[in-house]
Amino acid sequence: MRCPFCQSEDTQVKDSRPAEDGAAIRRRRVCPDCGGRFTTFERVQLRDLQVVKKNGRKAPFDRDKLAKSMEIALRKRPVDPDRVERAVSGIVRQLESSGETEIASEEIGNLVMEALRNLDDVAYVRFASVYRNFREPQDFHDLLGQLGGNIAGTADSGKSGS
Repeated sequence: MRCPFCQSEDTQVKDSRPAEDGAAIRRRRVCPDCGGRFTTFERVQLRDLQVVKKNGRKAPFDRDKLAKSMEIALRKRPVDPDRVERAVSGIVRQLESSGETEIASEEIGNLVMEALRNLDDVAYVRFASVYRNFREPQDFHDLLGQLGGNIAGTADSGKSGS
């Protein structure tokens, strides 16, 4: 494994342990050349997935991009990072075990929305507002109504229109 600091190709593993409920191995590494320390994760990859965008363009599936989009939606929310990692791993497992090598971006978005709905309602609304390209307050109201919370009811009793 190449050192991310000095690019040396001679790094040493100092510690290995299971991560993500046994779905990955976390390795703590050190570079003997510069002394830099870093962590790597080793995961099973069943197949190379391609994401088919709405415009038909294809791109390689990127687990880190999936995790980043969920982290953005969950920013400043009280959700345990381990739960987020399990959700990301679950989505990746679903995609890899589907038997398909090409996955529509819409399918991935729907899986993310489902996972966020189970993790945190606010993160779910944040992600949905971007993913579904909300344009007006009614879009939020409709989504909140689907959540079935009291939030939609209080929006009716407050200001209307804007």
